[in-house]
Amino acid sequence: MRPDRKPALPAGVAAVVFIGWALTAAADAAGTQAGHAPKSKFELLDANHDGFVSKAEVRRYPGYAKAFDEADENHDGKLDRDEFIKAQAIYERMEAAEFVDDSLITARVKAALLKEPKLKSLDVSVETFRGHVLLSGFVDNASQRARALQVAASVSGVVGVKDRMALK
Repeated sequence: MRPDRKPALPAGVAAVVFIGWALTAAADAAGTQAGHAPKSKFELLDANHDGFVSKAEVRRYPGYAKAFDEADENHDGKLDRDEFIKAQAIYERMEAAEFVDDSLITARVKAALLKEPKLKSLDVSVETFRGHVLLSGFVDNASQRARALQVAASVSGVVGVKDRMALK
């Protein structure tokens, strides 16, 4: 990484942090406006205030449906507070696992690029989100660009490769 660039959070971590921040900020705002204690995540998501969280109420969170189904122990299509806590734990584990998978893919792609003798791979940055790899940076010519894309695509776990590399 160049010294003038600040490291960014990987996309999976950023999404989890943002969702947590958004729910916390909304709870603080709701509690402050009403003059009450801040609402819990459960209360925020329970939009119809029926004491349960439905699939419809969590559909805006990608991947939450799987955690929802796993936590819905009585299979009634809604989560009570205890089931919701379990769903949150499952969802957070899934997000963490996805982040680890993306980190491993990034490392594998970087290693594969370093093994290529005709590539100046230190000038190519690699980012991964849900198996999709983004290559950016600089290459000397079109054949280096094509080879970098080919190498990245051949790495296990890579779903797709996007090219944002520029020619020097």
